[in-house]
Amino acid sequence: MDLENQKRVKEFSDKYGPENIVVLLGASEGEASGLAAETVTAGDPTFAGPLTGVSLGLQVYHVCEPEIKSEFDSAVYEEQVSMMEMVIDVPDIVKEMTTIRDQYCKFCS
Repeated sequence: MDLENQKRVKEFSDKYGPENIVVLLGASEGEASGLAAETVTAGDPTFAGPLTGVSLGLQVYHVCEPEIKSEFDSAVYEEQVSMMEMVIDVPDIVKEMTTIRDQYCKFCS
């Protein structure tokens, strides 16, 4: 997650409260998704951005996870995401995201 996005996430969390923020990711691989998820939950693991040492514990999901996919209008999902979903390793992404949420999410139900 780049430094500008880290800054935005922190500002939104400060303004609206971390319990009211859900971060939705769309990276094409599990490792990249996991790194971004860790950044918004446990803090920037690269120690380079505004979230260094900041444990927000935000809810974070990938757009292809079943619980998020079901929230979309099916026609919109088909048009915007389904092509990507066919070429990425969705089970790997789900595993990575679940692991991060289980470890660091403070506001997940």
